[in-house]
Amino acid sequence: METHESDKQTQGTARRALLGAAVFGASGAVLGLPGSARAAEAGTARNGGLKSLPRPTIIGHRGTSGYRPEHTFGSYNLALDLGADVVEAGDLVPTKDGHLVCRHEPEIGGTTDVASHPEFADRKTTKVLDGVSTTGWFTEDFTLAELKTLRAVERIPANRPHNTLYNGRWEIPTFEEVLKWQDEETRKRGKQVWIYPETKHPTYFRKLGLGLEERVAKLLHKYGKDRRNSPVILQSFEPSSIQRLNKLVDNPLVVLLSSAASRPWDFVEAGDPRTVADLITPKGLREIAGYAQGIGPTLDLVIPKDANGNLTTPTTLVADAHKVGLILHPYTMRNENPFLPAEFRKGTDADAYGDAFGAFKTYFATGIDGVFTDNADTGLLAREDFVNG
Repeated sequence: METHESDKQTQGTARRALLGAAVFGASGAVLGLPGSARAAEAGTARNGGLKSLPRPTIIGHRGTSGYRPEHTFGSYNLALDLGADVVEAGDLVPTKDGHLVCRHEPEIGGTTDVASHPEFADRKTTKVLDGVSTTGWFTEDFTLAELKTLRAVERIPANRPHNTLYNGRWEIPTFEEVLKWQDEETRKRGKQVWIYPETKHPTYFRKLGLGLEERVAKLLHKYGKDRRNSPVILQSFEPSSIQRLNKLVDNPLVVLLSSAASRPWDFVEAGDPRTVADLITPKGLREIAGYAQGIGPTLDLVIPKDANGNLTTPTTLVADAHKVGLILHPYTMRNENPFLPAEFRKGTDADAYGDAFGAFKTYFATGIDGVFTDNADTGLLAREDFVNG
């Protein structure tokens, strides 16, 4: 557990824990309601902040990446057009000259047309990224001007061949452009647009002298979006990144959690032996609630699967997190067969849709507060079924 070096930091942690309880109803006043009543109560809030979001909240994963290449303004705009409550814009990685851009990973060979640019052929290299040897092109080896000459492409064309129609249409957005877009779309649509950016591989980039948190905080300060009711939720798989952000901004913060046996990379670097399984114990969740307002677990931490990929019995994670005032926004619901639990698949085609509505219903029934999905329209219809069912 992080030790605080001053009374000011201690007060900050106490304030954030209190904020988590106040916003998310640690007493169960909001979270303990049935799904339909909870959605209705949250939806009637008019004072801004997270309580103004409908529940379960539908979060457009990297925009609406089921229909457009991810982390493009084409994907982000369509997510809003389809009605997503929040848009995950974006996964933040730095350029060589210190700008933050939106890419799923710093390696961009699979999400841009960089391989077709002969002028960048010599930038292809192999690096060790969070312990994994990775070959390709990396954002930190390009200036922003150079990255702006590239265009986005579909990351998983085998599952989404129709998305390849849009290859080459959009450039790589910067985080500053996203913040301006958020304001513009809020004005145009007459409704507050929410975003949910993530710091990617923060320990890796800090060692390169490209610390992410300070850059994120600087831009949020610049645009007046660094407050507790600001429509920007920040997330990271590295708890220390969230702890760092907790000292820099007042935004809602979420710790992302991978498989139970995995270790956050900042833990690996620091020699912390704990795994995600330790973080989702009551003790681990209480610690997280001291500096964050939510967790973003993989769906398998909410309902595990058996060896055949079928869902088993839900865990106590939802109840345990709610007890300490944390919300849960699990990831990621997708419509295509390979991404669904086995019992909800239809046929074997890799790009065919299964029974996504059935899967959404099953996950919503656990009491989760929202979900990341590549298909915001499906998620919204599933929520309508759930709250009215």
